[in-house]
Amino acid sequence: MAKREIIKDPIFLARTSRTATADDLPIAQDLLDTLAAYQDDCVGMAANMIGEAVRIIVFDNNGTDAVMFNPEIVKASDPYEIEEGCLSLTGVRKTKRFRKIKVQYQNEQMQLRQKTFTDWTAQIIQHEIDHCNGILI
Repeated sequence: MAKREIIKDPIFLARTSRTATADDLPIAQDLLDTLAAYQDDCVGMAANMIGEAVRIIVFDNNGTDAVMFNPEIVKASDPYEIEEGCLSLTGVRKTKRFRKIKVQYQNEQMQLRQKTFTDWTAQIIQHEIDHCNGILI
C-alpha cells in the first residue's frame, strides 16, 4: 500500500492539473491507497492532493472505489448551495453544486466513457473535478 502525504499548500492546489496518460496509472493506485487510509475522513481525492498535478480522481461510488482519468462535466442540472470541507483545507465553505451531472472520462484502460451521477456521488465528483481545475472551495 502506497499511502501518500496529503498536500495542504493552497498555491500548489490552485494550479490546473495536466492531462493524464496511461503512464499515470501508478498515481491512480496511490490515490486509491491513500483514500483507503483516510476512509474515515474522506470520500474522494484528486491527484493534486497527493502532490501530483494530473487529472485523476478517485471517489466512493456507493461503497465501491472508482477512478476517473481526465474527468469533465459535460452536463449539469438542478443547482443547489451546500457547505463542504476538504482534507487539504481546514474548515468548511459554501459552494454551488448540481444534483445531476453527466461526466465524460477515461477508465483505467484509457477508454472514453460517459456516465450520469446524482446526489451525494455527484457532489463528490464535482469537488474532485474542482481540484483538477485548481478551484479551492
